[in-house]
Amino acid sequence: MALPQVQSVSSVLNDWKDPLSGLSLGAMNAVRNVEERNGRLYIALEFGYPVALQKIEMTAQLLNDLQVALEEPVDDSVFDISITQKVSAIQRQTSVAALSGVKNIIAVASGKGGVGKSATTINLALALRDEGARVGVLDADIYGPSQPVMLGIAANTKPEIKDEKYFVPIEAHGLQSMSMGYMVTEKTPMVWRGPMVSSALVQMVNQTLWSDLDYLLIDMPPGTGDIQLTLAQQVPCSGAVIVTTPQTIALLDAQKGIEMFAKVQIPCLGIVENMATYICENCQTPAHIFGQHGGKKIADEYGVPLLGSLPLDPAIREGLDCGRPIIVDAPESATSNAYRVIARNMAVQLYKASLGQQQAAPTIAVTED
Repeated sequence: MALPQVQSVSSVLNDWKDPLSGLSLGAMNAVRNVEERNGRLYIALEFGYPVALQKIEMTAQLLNDLQVALEEPVDDSVFDISITQKVSAIQRQTSVAALSGVKNIIAVASGKGGVGKSATTINLALALRDEGARVGVLDADIYGPSQPVMLGIAANTKPEIKDEKYFVPIEAHGLQSMSMGYMVTEKTPMVWRGPMVSSALVQMVNQTLWSDLDYLLIDMPPGTGDIQLTLAQQVPCSGAVIVTTPQTIALLDAQKGIEMFAKVQIPCLGIVENMATYICENCQTPAHIFGQHGGKKIADEYGVPLLGSLPLDPAIREGLDCGRPIIVDAPESATSNAYRVIARNMAVQLYKASLGQQQAAPTIAVTED
């Protein structure tokens, strides 16, 4: 069987729509090479966001679409498809210098406490890790740091100090991490005023030796106060994700978070709706304990994506309490897969923002009315 023409295949590839982003490979500049090698047609694709878990499914879909698009039948065996990834760094218009060793910084925030923001941060970081990205987490909750416990870091673990100035991040489950929880004991209260807290955050961000990270996820404290403003003014944040529950009160506070990031010109990548549904262990009947469709409502109102919804799953809490996040402890569970979907959507939205895609970073009008 004769090989299809390189030009014909290239044309099909450039028009092919990536099922995850909805963009054509041509628009993404993802087609790196198409050439004949040893009687086969070699295709090299490179994506700007992590796709390690999607390669098999993506290759199968691409082969099927090539078969349909080409004018004559072609055996799949003539194609040799290579899919790699190179995470893009979003370049914001800001006077703040880029952070050494980090391509993208994503703030995971909420308007109020108790919505599962820290649990979401950890599991989204692990989901990105599973997709082949290098990921770090920064616990920005100075008063109540929880990441060390959630990551299973032994008590009294301290970061190594290099050159008498820099912290070496502590690694757990393939993540680089830094937290005030490594500096103090669990029983030590942080009786600090706002400026001290802000200074501590900036120090942890800038004086940690992050190593070649594609993404640094910052677990923000709840609210819209000093730390949030410090982040916007002194940290080169690429985008923000808002975590909320469907409950009306939580949604009101989430709105404040969205508007705050809009005012400081940090793109809102989307909404994560947590605790959306509880499945009864006995009868398997779903119950919407905190309301229904709240996340979609606020996403639609502000013109940002709903990245996904997560269940009220006891396994999330149980895993984090013993330092084994659910993606580590039950990687094949429905909840773990939900985290992976959200992480992929978040990475895609950030990638679109790096291309200047309007839908990834909409202009949110904020008035005093």
